[in-house]
Amino acid sequence: MPATGGVETTRDRALRWRRIAAAYGEPSLRRSVVQLLTTVVPFAALWAAMSLTVGQAYWATLLLAPVAAAFLMRLFMIQHDCGHRSFFRSARLNDLLGSAIGVLTLTPHGYWRTAHNIHHATSGNLEKRGIGDVSVLTVREYLALPKWRRLAYRIYRHPAVLLVVGPLYVFVLKYRLPLDLLSRHRDMIPGVLATNGAIAALAVGMGLWIGFAEVAMVHVPIVLLSAAAGVWLFYVQHQFETTYWRSDAAWDFHEAAVHGSSYYDLPQPLRWLTADIGIHHIHHLSSRIPNYRLAECLRDHPEMKDVSRLTLRGSLRCLRLALWDEESERLVGFRALPGALPEAA
Repeated sequence: MPATGGVETTRDRALRWRRIAAAYGEPSLRRSVVQLLTTVVPFAALWAAMSLTVGQAYWATLLLAPVAAAFLMRLFMIQHDCGHRSFFRSARLNDLLGSAIGVLTLTPHGYWRTAHNIHHATSGNLEKRGIGDVSVLTVREYLALPKWRRLAYRIYRHPAVLLVVGPLYVFVLKYRLPLDLLSRHRDMIPGVLATNGAIAALAVGMGLWIGFAEVAMVHVPIVLLSAAAGVWLFYVQHQFETTYWRSDAAWDFHEAAVHGSSYYDLPQPLRWLTADIGIHHIHHLSSRIPNYRLAECLRDHPEMKDVSRLTLRGSLRCLRLALWDEESERLVGFRALPGALPEAA
């Protein structure tokens, strides 16, 4: 029942939606297997086709790279579900599949599962930033920095860094030895090393088969494009103007899920290729929902479409946002600084 005698507050609504969403948290073995096959088989076929053209028609290889990258990104979305143990009923089966996919996505499954679940548990909490998220400063924090650190933050938030340099660093370098959690969770070290070893073994095996240069010419463009697309999706799911950030005392998990996660209303076939991860507010309300049931929940409860909705075109404006303004409770760009805090000018 509403907490205010008939008037439903935002928290009341979030709790009600949480109960609704929880009913969809049951995976279907048939649907999971079909989704896996319709992702793995096309990706393998595209990779094979690229390897056949790499020597004689590299232009054709590059033309196929965006499509192969889209299927690798879709594989990552399946790994994402495995991290929440929502793809199969069996936790062990989720972890086995997630670890296998992690070799292709260059992402150690155990580490990523832990970091990502921390993100879910702390998303929108200003006192618990730093694990599994895109770094955000408040306006006051930014203005309190020395000039060189302001410049560093501006560089970090530049689209070229966020979508090109950042993804390369995260997937190619950081995930090989993710020190942000390994120092506190030493039990994850064997999994990280096992993933690194499997990646090296696969690279050597493929290199001996078709040539090391050829493997690089095929796979590097796929990794670059899929990593950039994946980081963009993660970015736009939380970095939009009306998102949710609160101090720890005022923070609420359910309100953060609804108002701090976007509904990225993508057209087809992008919705299919991204495994409906754009329905992110429902995913944050109940991470046990398999990706293929998110659209079902949204269809059955259309009122959920009206919160934090972003279109593909409208989402591009999110790139200019960089700072959380605690006064207006909005993400703002650097150009808004004089207006956000006039007294600091």
